[in-house]
Amino acid sequence: MLLSDGGGYNLLPARTGVFIDFVVGYFFSKNCPAFFLFLVRYKVSAFAMLTPNTSKRPHCTRCLRPQRTCICQWVTPLEHDVEVLFLQHPLEVANAKNTARLLHLSLPRSRLVVGETFSEHELQALLHAPFDSENEIYASGKTVHPILLYPENAAERAFIAAPAVAQITAETHIRLIVLDGTWRKSRKMLYQNPLLQQLPRLPLRNPPPSHYRIRKAHKAGQLSSFEATCYALMQLEGNAEKYTPLLTAFDGFVAQQQAYAGVQTYMHERE
Repeated sequence: MLLSDGGGYNLLPARTGVFIDFVVGYFFSKNCPAFFLFLVRYKVSAFAMLTPNTSKRPHCTRCLRPQRTCICQWVTPLEHDVEVLFLQHPLEVANAKNTARLLHLSLPRSRLVVGETFSEHELQALLHAPFDSENEIYASGKTVHPILLYPENAAERAFIAAPAVAQITAETHIRLIVLDGTWRKSRKMLYQNPLLQQLPRLPLRNPPPSHYRIRKAHKAGQLSSFEATCYALMQLEGNAEKYTPLLTAFDGFVAQQQAYAGVQTYMHERE
């Protein structure tokens, strides 16, 4: 099936396939009425599922989700010193469990850019160019110093020698770079963008267990992008209490997603 520009389906190939399957099934099952009845019900259901959805669900222009599942109530604006750049993998954009956009909406000095592989010129600008040229921080002559939020381990250190965070001085302004994607996708983004490999890395120091109960972690200690970024900001700014309201909002978001999942499971069981 081919997606059309309107978001519906190009139904001709799919519907033709349903019809052909129906005719073939009839000839093979005419001696077995029970199987033919099952085949009819299955094909009718499949045909109905391919009917285009002419009434598009209205979406929130802020969080980009359907209005019925809008998460804007959990947006918690908070002033922060360290800038944040989210590099979001394209597969995360439409993921209902993604948390980066929620945090981006809560952090006024953050940017969110979607992509997997960036040109060197584009990535240089994202890493070092001022978010706001009129900001007094840039007017004071400070330079942007990007730091990659990424765990270090001995195996990867043998392939990528990243400079130490300790090289940052008082004359620099920190910009935290967050790769938003699964561990597999974020690792791929790192290896496909050599400029990211050259950045000093910030591994988290003893973060608490994750509250991200709506998405399975592949390894112990893994956090959502929301949680990891908050803990990194706490670590860089030396102020844990400041970011507590964000983590409280995150718990509300997780509870909302769990409630939606429970409703969907209930409706599925009733069918």
